Amino acid sequence: MDTATAAQARPGIDTTLVRRLVDAQFPQWAGLPLTLLEPAGSDHVIHRLGEELTVRLPRHAGATGQAGKEFRWLPRLAPHLPLAVPFPVAVGEPGFGYPWPWAVSRWLEGEVATVEALADSSGAAVELARFLTALRRVAPEDPPAGDLGEDLAGRPLADRDRATRAAIAQVDGVFDAAAMTGLWDAALNAPGWDGPPVWFHGDFHTGNLLTVDGRLGAVIDFGGLGIGDPACDLVIAFTLMTTGSRAAFRDALGVDDAMWTRGRGWALTTGLNAYTSYAAVSPRVAAQTTRQITAALAG
Repeated sequence: MDTATAAQARPGIDTTLVRRLVDAQFPQWAGLPLTLLEPAGSDHVIHRLGEELTVRLPRHAGATGQAGKEFRWLPRLAPHLPLAVPFPVAVGEPGFGYPWPWAVSRWLEGEVATVEALADSSGAAVELARFLTALRRVAPEDPPAGDLGEDLAGRPLADRDRATRAAIAQVDGVFDAAAMTGLWDAALNAPGWDGPPVWFHGDFHTGNLLTVDGRLGAVIDFGGLGIGDPACDLVIAFTLMTTGSRAAFRDALGVDDAMWTRGRGWALTTGLNAYTSYAAVSPRVAAQTTRQITAALAG
């Protein structure tokens, strides 16, 4: 990979660049202070802009569709949802060497949800089930949907088969490879979604929930938003909940055995992907994904 290609694959993003982009493209906000928000996410660099806005710049090509997707769809979905979601106000264009679209959204108050605060809360589990139920009830075919676009097409678990089996082999000895293989085979062989295509969040885990005064307040990061089998959103049951709250969540959402098994498969494959990518360099990710994989195996 040459230097130019490498720079575009992971462009340098600092406050000076963000300031230049905002001032050039949205002069109405040029006087507002910029503050880098940390810890930084793996997909975006985020700055707070004044008191009421945030600026999100994708770190890599895989996250570049999120700005346009959220700008188009979240204003339509938000009125139907019982928790707050991001409200996009503008999409910026490439500039000053930065190669991709970027987003300005309204600031959402809250802190990232934690297992310590919410894991045992059946009330929070039921709230999350109600959120997913409401999301699924928004008919994808209603105007102004039109052409939903390929980026909203749900991908089957089978698309992740090779990578998941490779990850299982890689972590053999850390986790029970036979148990993981058994769960993965069961998830792939479980009956598929037989209902109409519905909306799913697509990245529904603890890090994408905000709390205010210890209560759920918002769901963020809709880069994985799509339409199809909603089993992927069951990952939240294995990243956040304990046995009791998980049962309350499943009951409130009305999940049958086949969908629960597919959801366990999603929790396993996403947990393995994060573990093999980041656990060696991030003790926080190692602990979170170990919990997720262990919970998925337990059921």
